[in-house]
Amino acid sequence: MRSFMGIVLAVWLTSLLSQPAFAEKRVALVIGNSAYKNVNQLQNPANDAAAVVAMFKKAGFDSVDARLNLSIVDMRRALREFGTKTRDADVAVIYYAGHGIELDGTNYLIPVDATLETDTDVLDETFPLDRVLFTVEPAKTLRLVILDACRDNPFAKTMKRTVGSRAIGRGLAKVEPSSPNTMIAFAAKAGSTASDGGSKNSPFATALVEHLTQPGLDLRKAFGFVRDDVLKATGNTQEPFTYGSLGGNDVALVPALPAPAAPVDQDATMRRDYELALQIATKPVWDSFISKYPSGFYTELAKAQRDKLAAEAARVEATNKAKAAQEQQTRLAIDGAKAAEQAKAAERARITEQARVAAELAKNAEEAKVAEAERAKTAAIAKAAEDAKAAGDRKAKDDNPAASVAALAQPDQTLETAAKPDQPQLSDIPRLLQTELRRVGCNTGAVDGNWNAASQRSLDLFNKHSGLKLDAKIASVDALDAVRSKSSRICPLICDHGFQVDGERCTKIACRAGYEVGDDNSCEKIEVKKPIAKREEPRSRDKPERAKVEATPPKPQASGQVICTSQGCRPVQRGCRLETVSPVAGINMREVCN
Repeated sequence: MRSFMGIVLAVWLTSLLSQPAFAEKRVALVIGNSAYKNVNQLQNPANDAAAVVAMFKKAGFDSVDARLNLSIVDMRRALREFGTKTRDADVAVIYYAGHGIELDGTNYLIPVDATLETDTDVLDETFPLDRVLFTVEPAKTLRLVILDACRDNPFAKTMKRTVGSRAIGRGLAKVEPSSPNTMIAFAAKAGSTASDGGSKNSPFATALVEHLTQPGLDLRKAFGFVRDDVLKATGNTQEPFTYGSLGGNDVALVPALPAPAAPVDQDATMRRDYELALQIATKPVWDSFISKYPSGFYTELAKAQRDKLAAEAARVEATNKAKAAQEQQTRLAIDGAKAAEQAKAAERARITEQARVAAELAKNAEEAKVAEAERAKTAAIAKAAEDAKAAGDRKAKDDNPAASVAALAQPDQTLETAAKPDQPQLSDIPRLLQTELRRVGCNTGAVDGNWNAASQRSLDLFNKHSGLKLDAKIASVDALDAVRSKSSRICPLICDHGFQVDGERCTKIACRAGYEVGDDNSCEKIEVKKPIAKREEPRSRDKPERAKVEATPPKPQASGQVICTSQGCRPVQRGCRLETVSPVAGINMREVCN
């Protein structure tokens, strides 16, 4: 039983929620009196009434009553029947085209069977404007009466006055409605007459059809446009006028069109998951994303990101192997290994270096694929926004012909400012520019989207070798296009001392045993330095070493009466003495005789 009641409740709620939302009820009564029996017939009122009826029906009014050439009885019946419809209406409008008259400050509408031989007949054969206002008074939101009845009245010329002082005005008199949210619009200002014009419809009716039911247009502004059009059409001889007062909010006969719906992103959840995976950016995360979303636009982006990670891992592994092989080759050369071993190590280094270069190229290719995928994503989003806006513009022009004509009078600036399909997003430009600078050999830093001092130096280096003068302080689209236009390396590969250029990388210089890298990066023979004997400084003659002379004891060859020479020793001759020749290390004596 509970299950059955639950089903019934669900069905009831579904039917309730499926009902259309409540909207304002709008009703209109249109009267056109042309076939007057006792004066000349009018040509335009019937045509004007038909145009206004079509306008209200196109605007979606719930009820539009059209009445033509009404007698006094017919007018009474039409007003009574329309008054019944206004009781539950939000907006009530009465449009009257025909003759009207002003008597002692009161305005009256004239049926087609009126005779109006005397001024007192006005009270019996016409309808006062207050009776019309009484008909629309029950409406809740807006009460609007439009009187295209300010024509030059032929009844006034033949009418007999029972009281000489009674005033019969030219046109209609000014009115002040007592009910709130009530507006009365005259085809001409109080005390003046309106023109029928020379076409099928009067200038006033033509302007009404053009502006009154524009979606979302405030009623006061709409009648302002009507005034401008009528003044222009009549050479400033007829000025429509409105009386009454409305509140501060905009009041429109037709609600504004809903704004064009933004393009629905069917892959919103997929896109959100992709952005989360992009923040982590690991192979297991990309594998999980691809498993969850086997196909789709973001799936292809995820595969490109995963391939990029795999290429980077392969590049790192190949680089490490090449480095190890190069170090082994160098070590064997230094240790003086056999030629066969050195050749084997050199071959292994060459193979690993080729693998490293291939991995580097593969990584660059995957980065290019990711960049191209990102550009495709940006183009797709821009194209969707452009298509949605174009569809909205077409719908607005179809619903509003006047706006369509105005749009043709001025150039369309939207197409110039719309996002170009091949234009990258501003947030992607720094990373894309870093990637392109690395491709042409000018960027050795990280590709992280952070346009820092290292990135600016890289762009300055590109300017130096390409002859361009790009602003290095910012990552611009112009700079990106300029770097992309270069198909090969622009900046030369510069290696540190002890390394040499080998293709697209620097390799360490290996010298054979007994040789080392010189200042000019060439192998030079290692020279063994021998110890150098120190020469004794020559002694100065001006400063004899007295201390050494004093400290050295006399040698045996010069003592007492005996002098020793190379030929032997002998006694000193009588009358002679011994004298020191030079006080140096050792004592040299000579025999001095008087």
